[in-house]
Amino acid sequence: MINISHLTRKFNENIAVDDLCLEIPDGSMFGFLGANGAGKTTTLKMMMGLLQPTSGAITIDGLNVAANPILIKSKVGYLPDEVFIYDYLTGKQFLNFVADVYNVDSKIKEEKINDLLGSFGLKDAADEYTANYSFGMKKKLALAGIVIHNPSLLILDEPFNGLDPQATKDFRNMLKKMSDKGTTVIFSSHVLEVVEKLVTHVAIINHGKLKICDSINNIMKNYESLEKAFFSFT
Repeated sequence: MINISHLTRKFNENIAVDDLCLEIPDGSMFGFLGANGAGKTTTLKMMMGLLQPTSGAITIDGLNVAANPILIKSKVGYLPDEVFIYDYLTGKQFLNFVADVYNVDSKIKEEKINDLLGSFGLKDAADEYTANYSFGMKKKLALAGIVIHNPSLLILDEPFNGLDPQATKDFRNMLKKMSDKGTTVIFSSHVLEVVEKLVTHVAIINHGKLKICDSINNIMKNYESLEKAFFSFT
């Protein structure tokens, strides 16, 4: 269970996240929605310990994020809104590096890397320097890197941006399989059609304040579509 309690983050006089309270069930596929500047990225960064809250707390599996940042990071796969890839590593070298950071068992590491390269359509580019990758290829490589250690939680900031339709479909299927096996997935996205088909729960924030948090079934029942719910609160 992820618990976000009275979370607030200020930048000088600007309140980016305003007394946010959320409970995210284990194994859920959780869509975190809002317009640009609503506070989504700031919240996700605080969940990763990359930003400290002005007040409030976040606990993941009973661990306070601020007090246990290293342990939390070992359990989580995190995709920021702007991906960073080392340009002068090949795709395969990059995944080897990430696997070593997460202490992936050397006996299964190579097989896992090859499987991920295949799953994301990167096998033919595995030995190319990533400096030559397109934005979409870099995004796919970053996505492969965050799942290589079988995290119990994925935190994804706009994961579908830059992906072609086939890659979007493949990654969506991968997330669904991971969620079915118990991985909790939290992601922000502006692609409401994808969110509606994928999530079990949705939270919508506006100007840093939580407007609604409910199951997708209840939202569809009460608002007919996720788009209608989104625009009624934003």
